[in-house]
Amino acid sequence: MYYRALDDAEFADLQARILYEDNHLIVFNKRVGEIVQGDKTEDEPLSETLKAFIAQRNDKPGQVFIGVPHRLDRPVSGITVFAKTSKCLERMNEAFRTGQVHKTYWALTYAKPDPAQGELVHYLSRNEKQNKSYAYDRPRQDAKEARLRYRLLKSFDRYHLIEVELLTGRHHQIRCQLAAIGCPIKGDLKYGAPRSNKDGGISLHARKISFIHPTKKEEITVTAPVNWPPIIEEQNTLINL
Repeated sequence: MYYRALDDAEFADLQARILYEDNHLIVFNKRVGEIVQGDKTEDEPLSETLKAFIAQRNDKPGQVFIGVPHRLDRPVSGITVFAKTSKCLERMNEAFRTGQVHKTYWALTYAKPDPAQGELVHYLSRNEKQNKSYAYDRPRQDAKEARLRYRLLKSFDRYHLIEVELLTGRHHQIRCQLAAIGCPIKGDLKYGAPRSNKDGGISLHARKISFIHPTKKEEITVTAPVNWPPIIEEQNTLINL
């Protein structure tokens, strides 16, 4: 199996963004615009890029296995998990499916939530043609229950930093539910933001993940740094609030 050669800069960048790795899995800090798994754009996904990276780093002539137990939307940054063995992939798929993986996100919004913390419960209906979800306050036949907890971490001059703990995993859930309470995410035109971000992404970041290791059976907790100008210098303090 042949994998493309990475130049020194790309190799170093990928290495720097690996947040955790062992023989079974990789936890990686995705950038805005990168895709986790192949799609209709035919852009190279991170799953293939990491195969090339491992083949080159480990001088591995044979086929490299990288499985994808979950995905982040292309405009979102932060933690994504890749499996390095089929057994790990199977077990992580089950962990994500049954809610055994705890995920925390950070979002920059234009408005301050009121109250400053709480739990949101909506019923989300997905429109496939629009690739968009709609939130309703009451159950509908075509909608799934969506739940999350949130808290305001800090307010800046123009934006507000909100931490979100996902309790369910629905299509565009955080984007849709925050917009439903009048707090669209910075740059998220699809859900009501007034303007786009320069990088084409949205200010939503998969900040922290916790799960029981699929083979070691010990708890793994990983945090991903963000590169948003308002909070670069103080993010380590904020995460401990």
